[in-house]
Amino acid sequence: MLSPPNTKPAISIKSALPIYLSLCSSYVMYQLILASESPRRRQLLQTAGFVFDVHPVKVSETPDKNLNIDEQILDIAGRKAKAAFSELKSASHKNFLLLTADTMVVYHTQTLGKPQNTQEAYEFLKLLSGKTHEVKTGLCLVESLAGQQVSHIETSRVIFRDLSDDEIWTYIQSGEPMDKAGAYAIQGLGRKFVKEFIGDYDNVVGLPVKAFENMLAKMKWSVERVGK
Repeated sequence: MLSPPNTKPAISIKSALPIYLSLCSSYVMYQLILASESPRRRQLLQTAGFVFDVHPVKVSETPDKNLNIDEQILDIAGRKAKAAFSELKSASHKNFLLLTADTMVVYHTQTLGKPQNTQEAYEFLKLLSGKTHEVKTGLCLVESLAGQQVSHIETSRVIFRDLSDDEIWTYIQSGEPMDKAGAYAIQGLGRKFVKEFIGDYDNVVGLPVKAFENMLAKMKWSVERVGK
């Protein structure tokens, strides 16, 4: 639950095991909604202590090639926000704070989303083998009353060791790469490919929670941590 920026209330986080976070104010109560079907994003928010609802949306995730890479990612996150916002408002949903995200793996100027088939997964991993790439997540945060919106792009770098064809195909056969940007999961079996990463680990998984908290601050909401 959150309140309008001009009241600047605290967000109460009551510490328990696990801790949970409630977004609240004495004037307006908001419900946090994650517009994503990604189990990884849900887990990251839950681990950080957030209580939220999930409202997945289906939109085209084809990048607009007229935009630069950062703009492409933010554009897709914005499409998700627009679609989810429209659905929630038309359903007369109670006041809400909406979070959407889109993650891409970037090698030089080439963007790698989720592979369409096993051959593309192989091509992605072969391309990344022994090289450094970036993982970019675009976040879009919208509140329902005034329609305030703030966006952010988070970038991390990942260095892969050299990969053999055999281990690439063995990994593909596990099924893990097929719903992952760049065809790997750093938190899963794909971690064995990673030599080093620089930046936010959660971002590589799919949702930079710290950046989300910074976005709350940018919208003039503060966070207070309370003991048990």
